[in-house]
Amino acid sequence: MALPRTYESQNCSIARALEIVGDRWTLLVIRSAFEGVRRFDDFQDALGVARNVLTDRLTRLCDEGIMRRVPYQERPERHEYRLTRKGVELWPAMMTLLMWGDRHYAPDGPPMIVGHRGCPGSLTAGFTCDSCGAVLGPGDVDPRPGPGA
Repeated sequence: MALPRTYESQNCSIARALEIVGDRWTLLVIRSAFEGVRRFDDFQDALGVARNVLTDRLTRLCDEGIMRRVPYQERPERHEYRLTRKGVELWPAMMTLLMWGDRHYAPDGPPMIVGHRGCPGSLTAGFTCDSCGAVLGPGDVDPRPGPGA
């Protein structure tokens, strides 16, 4: 039995958030956006997702104000997809999910380390640098290959 797409009968913020971001492709699109992917074809190449599925997820993310379309070419008209402030606010949840996955589903070690840009340190569960102690946000980090890469 398939789960419903909406949880109208539940007065729960987790259920409401899952209505928007609770799909695997949606989370992977958001992950790719945090990694710097902006253009439709680049999302498709990075994810290997069908065009219709990607179109649906990007449209929904834009409709929900998590991403926005920004024109970068007039003829033919082309757009980039960029995270909005609302989208960037998903970063702590994405990093927490990443760290949980690293602990439980990366037997050879993390495939990617979230490194502190300009510092040898990396992101901790408290969103600080394990080397210098700075509080880190999405603009302060770079992905680095991990032992499980």
